[in-house]
Amino acid sequence: MSAPLFSPFELGPLKLENRIVISPMCQYSALDGSASAWHRTHIGNLSLSGAALLLLEATAVEAAGRITPFCLGLYSDANEQALAKVLEEVREFSAMPIGIQLCHAGRKASSEPPWRAGKLIPSAQGGWQTYGPSALAHNDGEELPAELDRAGLARVREAFVASARRAARLDLAAVELHFAHGYLLHQFLSPLANQRGDEYGGSLENRMRFPLEVFDAVRAVWPAGKPLGVRVSATDWVDGGWDLTQTIELAQRLRERGCDWIDVSTGGVSPRQQIALGPHYQMPFARAVREAVGMPTIGVGLITDAQRADQAIRDGDADLVALARAILWDPRWPWHAAAALGATLKAPPQYWRCEPRGTSRVFDGASFGQR
Repeated sequence: MSAPLFSPFELGPLKLENRIVISPMCQYSALDGSASAWHRTHIGNLSLSGAALLLLEATAVEAAGRITPFCLGLYSDANEQALAKVLEEVREFSAMPIGIQLCHAGRKASSEPPWRAGKLIPSAQGGWQTYGPSALAHNDGEELPAELDRAGLARVREAFVASARRAARLDLAAVELHFAHGYLLHQFLSPLANQRGDEYGGSLENRMRFPLEVFDAVRAVWPAGKPLGVRVSATDWVDGGWDLTQTIELAQRLRERGCDWIDVSTGGVSPRQQIALGPHYQMPFARAVREAVGMPTIGVGLITDAQRADQAIRDGDADLVALARAILWDPRWPWHAAAALGATLKAPPQYWRCEPRGTSRVFDGASFGQR
């Protein structure tokens, strides 16, 4: 029986050669939001992995929306030009579709990189004013975010639109909007972070309003021939927070608006979260959303084993699986998964001779990239 993990799939209008996606992974290596030499190495390496789609890291739509001072951005001409140069060099040797995740960190912006403890940077030490749906800090003792007023909401919405237009000019294959992990659009969704008294707070309908406005605005400018998806946190892992039932309602609204996929993660909005970690621990949420809504679904969360990932696709837990830490640890994970499952994939001809003796043929000999 063939391996479902290596069967083709259509993500909206985008044809994928297998079911393996590389998740957006922050690198904290940009200079004023602009891609650096590190990005050429990092993206180029992953573009040769054999995965079907690479999603670039959470990319800020305005300077104040960066998670850290070193996060990638797509809010200026300099950002766009730097990323264009990186993509040009990567595309010379890889035909892998590359998309981007657009994000605003909200109250979790102005933070140190994780290897510097990841804490909010005080304004006296170079931090900047953060924004949120309400003037509520993520952690006790942090400086309060400014509650976004109507002008601020319009500014952020238009920032997403401007970044999507830049992404289109860069000929990126897909855009994923970040509604997860405690960043701004998730903050609007969760009653733990959103305690507004206007039409953007309170009821589920109201809490969904601004994220859906952002989606609609981006959908209007993003090319119809390219897919647009959303990453969600299906639960806050906190009583009284955002949960699976609300996620399904949001996913249904997104599908009605032309969303091409839902990428199902969890958590991130509260330090009080209690997460039950384990292999594929988030996959049940993906399955529930997929079954309820029928939208193409990406499953994530401690996916490391090829056979188990293949079984998840076979069982209908998700349509695709996305790898993050696992593919940083093993950038040739798709090669090794293909070998384990008796499948084939494309690889650069420069690497065809590397297959270990005694293994079944993994590389299919097809042309790869532009050389």
